[in-house]
Amino acid sequence: MTIRLSENIRSLRKQRKLTQEQLAEVLGVTTGAVYKWESGLSLPELSMLMELADFFDTSVDVLLGYTMKDNHVDAIVRRLQEYRRRKDLEGLAEAEKALKRYPHSFLIVKESAAIFRAFGIECKDKAMLHRALELLERSRLLLDQNTDPEINDQTICAKIAETYLGLDESDKGIALLKQNNAGGLYNGKIGHILAQQCNRTEEAAPYLSEAMAKITADLCDTIIGYMNVFAKRGDFASAAAILTWGVTVFTGLRKGNKPNFLDKVSSIFLAATAQMQFETGDTNAARESLIKAKTLAAFFDASPSYDESDVRFIDRIEGASVHDDMGATATDAIQSVVDEYEKEAFTALWESVAKQNSTGCGEDQSGAQPTV
Repeated sequence: MTIRLSENIRSLRKQRKLTQEQLAEVLGVTTGAVYKWESGLSLPELSMLMELADFFDTSVDVLLGYTMKDNHVDAIVRRLQEYRRRKDLEGLAEAEKALKRYPHSFLIVKESAAIFRAFGIECKDKAMLHRALELLERSRLLLDQNTDPEINDQTICAKIAETYLGLDESDKGIALLKQNNAGGLYNGKIGHILAQQCNRTEEAAPYLSEAMAKITADLCDTIIGYMNVFAKRGDFASAAAILTWGVTVFTGLRKGNKPNFLDKVSSIFLAATAQMQFETGDTNAARESLIKAKTLAAFFDASPSYDESDVRFIDRIEGASVHDDMGATATDAIQSVVDEYEKEAFTALWESVAKQNSTGCGEDQSGAQPTV
């Protein structure tokens, strides 16, 4: 709550074109009293507040000019989030006030835990981190109120684990992450902590390898998703750009001269890039992308590999296998992309590229990896 009494007395006095001496005379007080009111050095007594309001033809609440904060749960949560974004430590006191007002609100407890944890890690303040642990454990008891599908006991336990790490209790943190690692959600984090903080590199490697495999699969889905978003917006340049970026990333995951299944993915991306370029009317660029797609597909199809350990930074993962629905070969996959596009001119463009011999399409028969 903010009170603007001093500003309002001064403003109302000036509106009446009165000096401090004249207002003091009207109210039967000293000029010094009026000066202190307007300077915020003192407050009028209640009876004088009523007399001031009457004199200025207003109400006491308008004269006070207070603004009451919105103290509904959602508004408090937004304020706490803003304190955290601004790295404003005043948010800690606001969190404690909110907890007193709503001690059994999942949202308030969760957001208060977040602000104590964030500032505790940044300031290396163990008291803050212990407070965060207390609040995180309390939030688990209030989970039945949660409506956010991205939050569950598993994700809260991960926050608890990270808080233990901030307290230099790595073993507790790692143990908790491992216990809540369904779907390999925290493989990357576990591998990172084992390698960096615990110097347990051999134990870290399998976690990092599985994390890399998951990241790669997720990245593939993300790129395809973005491509469709951009294409449906008519932003074909952005669609082509993200596909090209994906090819660059996946090419960097090749082990020397050996093909891997990401080369098949990249050939599909190149064919899709050609579609986007075709949409903008750049037939020459579309042809070049199709040539690159064909070259890369031939490179993969000459020695196809669906073994995840042929991808750089990924070791053999027990029980893992790679599958797709784009065709038996990378060349078949490109044909599927062309067929799904259903544009005769583009199909004709691909057929002209596909009919070219090896030297005509830039393929290297020496076995060297293609340049994409």
